[in-house]
Amino acid sequence: MKVLKILLVLFIIGLVAGIGGAFGLYNWAAKDLPGFKKITDYNPPLVTTVYAKDNRVLGYFYKEKRFLVTLDQMSEWVPKAFLAAEDASFYQHDGVDLTAIARAFVANMKAGKTKQGGSTITQQIIKRLLLSSERSYRRKLKEAILAFRLENYLTKEEILTIYLNQIFLGAHSYGVEAAARTYFAKHAKDLTIAEAAMLAGLPQAPSRYNPYRNWDQAKQRQRYVLDQMHALGWIDGDQYRAALDEEITLQSMPDPSWQTGAYYLEEVRRWLIDKFGEDTVYNGGLTVTTSCDLKHQAAAEKALRRGLLDSAKRRGWIGPVTNVNPADAAAILEEGPQDTETIMEKDHPVKAWVVRVLADKAFVRFGKYNGVIPIKAMWWVREPNIKKSHEDAPDPKDARKILKKGDVVWVTVAKAPESPEGVWTLDLERRPLIEGALVSIKPDTGEVPALVGGYSFHRSQFNRATQARRQPGSAFKPIVYSTAIDNGFTAASIILDAPIVYANDAQGKLWRPENFEGTFEGPTLLRTALVKSKNLVTIRIAQKLGIRKIIERAKALGLESDFPADLSVSLGSAVVTLENLCEAYTAFARGGSYIKPRTVLSVHSAWGEEMFTSVPEAVDAISPQTAYIMATLMKQVVQNGTGWRAKVLHRPVAGKTGTSNNEQDAWFMGYAPYLLTGVYVGFDELKPMGKWETGSRAASPIWVAYRKAVEEDYPYQDFTQPPGIVMVQVDGNTGKLASPGSSKEFFLPFKVGTEPTEMSSGGGGGGSAPASQDDLFKQTF
Repeated sequence: MKVLKILLVLFIIGLVAGIGGAFGLYNWAAKDLPGFKKITDYNPPLVTTVYAKDNRVLGYFYKEKRFLVTLDQMSEWVPKAFLAAEDASFYQHDGVDLTAIARAFVANMKAGKTKQGGSTITQQIIKRLLLSSERSYRRKLKEAILAFRLENYLTKEEILTIYLNQIFLGAHSYGVEAAARTYFAKHAKDLTIAEAAMLAGLPQAPSRYNPYRNWDQAKQRQRYVLDQMHALGWIDGDQYRAALDEEITLQSMPDPSWQTGAYYLEEVRRWLIDKFGEDTVYNGGLTVTTSCDLKHQAAAEKALRRGLLDSAKRRGWIGPVTNVNPADAAAILEEGPQDTETIMEKDHPVKAWVVRVLADKAFVRFGKYNGVIPIKAMWWVREPNIKKSHEDAPDPKDARKILKKGDVVWVTVAKAPESPEGVWTLDLERRPLIEGALVSIKPDTGEVPALVGGYSFHRSQFNRATQARRQPGSAFKPIVYSTAIDNGFTAASIILDAPIVYANDAQGKLWRPENFEGTFEGPTLLRTALVKSKNLVTIRIAQKLGIRKIIERAKALGLESDFPADLSVSLGSAVVTLENLCEAYTAFARGGSYIKPRTVLSVHSAWGEEMFTSVPEAVDAISPQTAYIMATLMKQVVQNGTGWRAKVLHRPVAGKTGTSNNEQDAWFMGYAPYLLTGVYVGFDELKPMGKWETGSRAASPIWVAYRKAVEEDYPYQDFTQPPGIVMVQVDGNTGKLASPGSSKEFFLPFKVGTEPTEMSSGGGGGGSAPASQDDLFKQTF
């Protein structure tokens, strides 16, 4: 009896000691436990997705490639495969699997070190989000305590959703959606049993089981997962065998980022960071919808690239890229086209290696193809000279004076052979150093369907559409002429086109502005002065108006610049961005109010909450009548003046060319009621582009190429005549009402009450007139 009492006392002492030890062990492990609000308010780093207007992806921003998906947005096999591989008793335990821990304890004791874990999925979440990856029993106890607590706060489905979105699965992919895109070019909801099992095999060692690197090991691990799923009864025998036999194709879903629309995407990125901050943009999983139209964007990029290539060729030949021997040619040929999918793109030159040169042609290899460059494709080759255009130099006659064996040159395809194995006829090209930009705006909404900031985003990320500030030259004149229309001038006003000289007494300098063509036409209609872009008439108008009024009008149209307070501002000496000039021109296209460009239409959080919504923002600037008069006059610039290339559209298009001094900058601004497009061309450093590199030659062909590709998207539409406008047939020489004897007539718009009432006597003046002594005056400015 005494022995039993002793044993009972010892048992009680042992029980108390055990309870006390367990309590002490719990307190020791639970010391400094972190809270798990970070898990219950799960907000992982997510990919921000930028969409074009048609919901096609324009690009992604992220630091961790993770796309948040719920269980119902996954294939049913995804959670089953991961549970089979990582935690088969997930729905039975309370966060800790004691059997698994015991198994790990025995294995670690035998190994003499921490070798194996018995963590449940809940514990893995705790480890990844709250604790370190240290392998120790104290950390394991912390895991167990936190896992047990977590299971009392979240449902099993919520815990599993967090795990499947958080887990790293190799190849820069976090979560099952990113992994599905990376390994199978699929969404998680479309994964098969075999594909889900391959993904489920990755968490243990993402690098070792990466199927791109180690296919055999990935397949072994996949089989293990499938064995587990079969043993658990989650797939039957037929499904198991079909999954083992399934042929898996590894491919990554294409990432459109920084491809078509790279400049547009970068502009959106900069805007988002300014608005929401870098951390939100790269980790917030935002959904961003833009006004980018990928058809427009691709057409704009193609047109700009081809236009800059043509511009570069007009400056002459600067020699081959390099010269290599046959042994080194293989690397050049590997860079070239290996299939015919993109070989016909005229805006993407490829390298060719010259194998033989005759007087009338050069034979080349490009990629895996054979080609010939005929001498007629070298028409533009000449010694570069900015004082001469290519028309001033004779066409080359001997290809041997241009190319030699081993030269590496740029080419595009001019004509394809009957079969790809034949000889391709090629055009000789040179890559441009010249740069440019294109912006397209819908005047009714301000949406920007296309924005291109240069020849190649990968060559230069500087956006010439929004960041380059250059002189618009004559593209500024519509601002001057719209001011004139509101201050006593009409389309039929007569202004003298003759030489004029101004003196700057402070600097002791004279300014002798000239017309571009160097001629003078004497008394000239305001309409004709705009159509022919007469500098001297524009200066006289500006002098009459006063510079202050012109600057006020420019600012009223939304132009942002430090406008010089002198007459040169009337010829476009104030620097502006292309996007800003397009914004100002929208006032002419939409009846008097300009509209602010809208690249970003909406931004939503990862949870679908609205963070930003853009609405059209219009600002009244000029009257509808003035806008209509300017649109009508600029239509005549296209029909009869420097914008003639745009006539090819056979649509009512208004436009204005611009060229700064010494052909340093070339512009073309053209618009219809439904779409306004501006083009800029010039070197990044201020220097001449060369003789005749004007807005008409350098910029308007780019505009035309782009608009020809997209014009069919819009119905035929002319500018609507507002109330208060009267159309009158005017004598082109006198500005009076046309008579039967008028030799030149124009149908012009006037504000009611300003139209001419006197009939022309016929004949009229016109032609060049010598400047009188009164015209050759000096004025201090």
